[in-house]
Amino acid sequence: MAGLRIDSEQEPLLGDTPGNREWDILETEEHYKSRWRSIRILYLTMFLSSVGFSIVIMSIWPYLQKIDQTADASFLGWVIASYSLGQMVASPIFGFWSNYRPRKEPLIVSIFISVAANCLYAYVHIPASHNKYYMLIARGLVGFGAGNAAVIRSYTAGATSLQERTNSMANISTCQALGFILGPVFQTCFAFIGEKGVTWDVIKLQINMYTTPALLGAFLGILNVILIFAILREHRVDDSGRQCKNINFDEASTDEVQVPQENIDQVAVVAINVLFFVILFIFALFETIITPLTMDMYAWTQEQAVLYDGIILAALGIEAVVILLGVKLLSRKIGERAILLGGLIVVWVGFFILLPWGNQFPKIQWEDLHNNSIPNTTFGEIIIGLWKSPMEDHNERPTGCPIEQAWCLYTPVIHLAQFLTSVVLIGIGYPVCNLMSYTLYSKILGPKPQGVYMGWLTASGSGARILGPVFISQVYAHWGPRWAFCLVCGIVVLTIILLGVVYKRLIAFSVRYGRIQE
Repeated sequence: MAGLRIDSEQEPLLGDTPGNREWDILETEEHYKSRWRSIRILYLTMFLSSVGFSIVIMSIWPYLQKIDQTADASFLGWVIASYSLGQMVASPIFGFWSNYRPRKEPLIVSIFISVAANCLYAYVHIPASHNKYYMLIARGLVGFGAGNAAVIRSYTAGATSLQERTNSMANISTCQALGFILGPVFQTCFAFIGEKGVTWDVIKLQINMYTTPALLGAFLGILNVILIFAILREHRVDDSGRQCKNINFDEASTDEVQVPQENIDQVAVVAINVLFFVILFIFALFETIITPLTMDMYAWTQEQAVLYDGIILAALGIEAVVILLGVKLLSRKIGERAILLGGLIVVWVGFFILLPWGNQFPKIQWEDLHNNSIPNTTFGEIIIGLWKSPMEDHNERPTGCPIEQAWCLYTPVIHLAQFLTSVVLIGIGYPVCNLMSYTLYSKILGPKPQGVYMGWLTASGSGARILGPVFISQVYAHWGPRWAFCLVCGIVVLTIILLGVVYKRLIAFSVRYGRIQE
């Protein structure tokens, strides 16, 4: 038998080269190639899922206004949140499904749901009324389809050894980050089609700058299904890399080993779910507050805020990709737990730097006019400025910190150098914590089917992305950035304490039961 397992230290981002290990005889060349082809297909699936979310995100608001004049900022908030709600509901369902049936089934069904949802999104202009509710359903179903992230990560965890696990999880997170970055770029490429576009009368399909990205998402989904049918095979190995018996295998091999029956450390499982919730919660509120904060502190116009903050978020995505690649190397030297702790400390420093200091105050906006930078009572009103075009209002809007926010009169300005330093630090800490949470979680669960557990972890992250913006909108509007960021710093400190309490329990399943030395 030709041994072709590789050392994870040599594993590139999307490709692998054969090497030797001391248990090479446990895996044939054919099995090795099939296993990694399947994993790479799931890298692509995660990338396309992320693109499906972000490719329409910058055009939802104008499209919603176009199809239904009754839609307001409050309803926009529900449309945005529906994606996370759908993913939160679907993740445990698809995870449970993948534990007892071939993983192809939930993957293909979830992708077809996303394809159908994208097609519905392109047709929401057709009904005579209630168009906004059709858009709400469409985005909710796209999120429901994105619940396959639990299947992707559980499959990858089950098909890799401990040595391969961190690299594989890093590759998944990198593909996810690239999808979020490139989605808006694809959206921009379709802007030349224009708002009117062309109409295919036979099927009543409008092809314009709003619908084309969704149609591209549907096409990519169909292509993804074809690749899954053609390439994906069921594979499961234990923490040492030996092939395990799998309910999805048609025949059992004599080389396969039984899945261990010892209990999973439930305390560690719950702790990682809490840690992951906090990590996603903090980054979601940070994404939400960037535009209001910069408009209030630096008197940026709406156009400036959309441009500059868009550049900042794109830079954060690129930074995340670089960090994820670097963490793959660092984890082999100091371990995942230490990196997770370091990431949380970096995030805390980033928010601490954001605290207002000094005697300089922001420019006050005295005019009693509605300012889109004010996060009032709805999530939609926070982000509505991201979609409003400068051409919608030819009157110059006032800039600065609106007098309606009483804290503007006594809260010092956050200097631009403070803000940019904080952005860099949070951009380092967040992807590190995100990746280490997934990696540690998969190792704690061990070689047993992880679908349900990964489903709950994904659901907790989706819930955090819903609650984070709601939390920051209320605190920021009423008490300002000092209280908002103090509370965030406090939450991070409590999270670090929790990590310290469970630190020794966050070990791999096989290490816990003495099969592998840490």
